[in-house]
Amino acid sequence: MLAVLAAATAEAAVEAAQQINLPALAKLGAGLAAGLGTLGAGVGIGIVFGKSIESAARQPEALPLVQRLMFMGFALVEAQALYALVIAFMLLAAK
Repeated sequence: MLAVLAAATAEAAVEAAQQINLPALAKLGAGLAAGLGTLGAGVGIGIVFGKSIESAARQPEALPLVQRLMFMGFALVEAQALYALVIAFMLLAAK
């Protein structure tokens, strides 16, 4: 009984593997990479600017240091979105 079930499952797996459309999966992965990457960048940028405004309000004399660190954090978070975009383009170019 188990051997019949295992054979049927193996045949179903082979049939399902033959029906997978790889370019469609690559496009799905590209969309997910771009969407989740920019979502993470948006949240990160919101946190960076929110905390910098909060710290500048608490210590106005530290504003030059806060601004410098804020723009450094912004650049790092924005680089994450660019990496996600590059991965999306790489997935779209996959054959």
